[in-house]
Amino acid sequence: MVDSMAAAVENPPTETTVTDPPPERSGRERLRILLGFVRPHRRTLALGLALGLLATAMSLATPMVTKWVLDTLSTGASMGGPVAWLVALMIVGSVVGLFQWILLGRLAEDVVYEARSSIVTRYLRARVGAITSQPAGELVTRVTSDTLLLREATSNSLVSLVNGFISLVGTLVLMAVLDLTLLGSTVAAIVVVAVAMALLLPGIGKAQHRTQEAVGRLGGAVEGAVRAVRTVKASGAEERQGRTILGDAQEARKHAVTAVKTEAVAWTVSWGGIQLAIIVILGLGAWRVSQDLLAVSSLVAFLLYAFNIVGPISELTQAFTTLQSGLAAAERIREVETMELEEDDGAGRPDAGRREAAAHDAGADGPVLVLDAVTAGYAEGSPVVHGVSLEVPRRGHVALVGPSGAGKTTLLSLLLRFVEPTSGELRLDGVPYRELSHADVRSRFAYVEQETPVVPGTIRENLLFSRPDATDSEVRAVLEAVRLAADLDALPDGLDTSLVSSAVSGGQRQRIALARALLKEPDVLLLDEATSQVDGLTEAAIHDAIRAHTRRGAVVTVAHRLSTVLDADRILVMEGGRVRASGTHEELHASDELYRDLVAALRIAVDAESPAVATTA
Repeated sequence: MVDSMAAAVENPPTETTVTDPPPERSGRERLRILLGFVRPHRRTLALGLALGLLATAMSLATPMVTKWVLDTLSTGASMGGPVAWLVALMIVGSVVGLFQWILLGRLAEDVVYEARSSIVTRYLRARVGAITSQPAGELVTRVTSDTLLLREATSNSLVSLVNGFISLVGTLVLMAVLDLTLLGSTVAAIVVVAVAMALLLPGIGKAQHRTQEAVGRLGGAVEGAVRAVRTVKASGAEERQGRTILGDAQEARKHAVTAVKTEAVAWTVSWGGIQLAIIVILGLGAWRVSQDLLAVSSLVAFLLYAFNIVGPISELTQAFTTLQSGLAAAERIREVETMELEEDDGAGRPDAGRREAAAHDAGADGPVLVLDAVTAGYAEGSPVVHGVSLEVPRRGHVALVGPSGAGKTTLLSLLLRFVEPTSGELRLDGVPYRELSHADVRSRFAYVEQETPVVPGTIRENLLFSRPDATDSEVRAVLEAVRLAADLDALPDGLDTSLVSSAVSGGQRQRIALARALLKEPDVLLLDEATSQVDGLTEAAIHDAIRAHTRRGAVVTVAHRLSTVLDADRILVMEGGRVRASGTHEELHASDELYRDLVAALRIAVDAESPAVATTA
């Protein structure tokens, strides 16, 4: 347990500090965020709006043409003209509606794609700590469900708001032309609906926002449980873990039910108010017809408008409720933009000629890497490494050993610029890191992580991840070097086996990661516990592959299993974030007490007559 806690200190999953949740934005600010997604498509949106207004005009003209039909019927004139107009309005309205539907559907998918592209790009360009500070499930939710909510809000809702408003105003104007008295009862019902919506919509928006946050937490909980499913089962913790996950699901359900209840009240008020208005119009209109104050054709046309007004009001109600979900989603998506990026401003960056000159000055036997009094930590916490100075020769093997929490993995993170130093300087071929881009630095390294994650895809795609142009013979050579070729040949699909669905062991995954690194042929190979999950024979083969690489490049190894680094050219013993001692295995065993304790704890024996090392366990 102590080792696990110490390991967590050494390999912190995040670079974050505890921060307060972002302040709640006003409705205007959230609407401005939402409009930012559609601004690049304003011309397409305007065309969709124009088509919607044309369809609305067709709909508004239909009751008036119907009145014309009734008036023509009472006078005995020809019905051909009015009926032809009715048919024309129906056909034109249908065609316009079809084009608008397709146009807005394409617009919606474009918005979703661009939002997802922006999020994914941000994720991949963000600092490592900014990504690892949040559950993977939460990050996935923003790419998936949040963007789907955004789609509805940025296309259908915005257009429906404008179309519904224009349709409502146009209907009221035409109602006023027919009869002002009946219009009064209609306006009274609309006012009641508007007041109810103004009171209910803020609650819908808050509930939707909380629902999405709960869904994000749920995704993170599920992702973590699935990743650790073996541990969950081995611990008999299925029920307890299930309760934890379902607690997040219950939280999402609670907020979603609140939103549904509020939406139901809004719909009931709007629908009930319009139905009551129609009943009043029917009764009052019939009385006015009986008093010869209103023509029957006008009453019929007015009733048609009254029935049709349900459409605009329902459209507005649906648009407003959907918009609340979209506003919440847009706000969550925009929060991704607060992630700190790995910025390379290029200021002072040396050109290729200067880099080559610096490398030449370093000499063929000079160090490829230099750390000069480097101090670094995570976020605002205390430093994890303190004043570390180190030279990595252009060829050879440098090992970092020490107890958990000594800062070994953090040192590798510094080399790869996952972490930036708070003081001191790193130099690559004599050029300071600050004058190089992240890509410049990382192009010189290959890295095998402690957990050896594999990229979703096939084994071949994983092997070629860092070097897509490698030949089949080169791939075969590295697989033979890590004793993996026979294992992969035994798989039904060979190198084209999916790593997501196949039962590839942890040791095999570790060797795949190592083969991928060796295939890149880097100047510096970084290994973080690269042989922790392999058997003794395979470990020996891997050592041979590593030793072969040291003849043409540098290897920096972090290891708790000292048997993997006993033959290193130089071993650095770290403790408390500092380099305590350095030397060969024999020198350190003779001079450093902590190193002797590490050796003794692992039951490694040293033959006094020979530099060969034997393990007793």
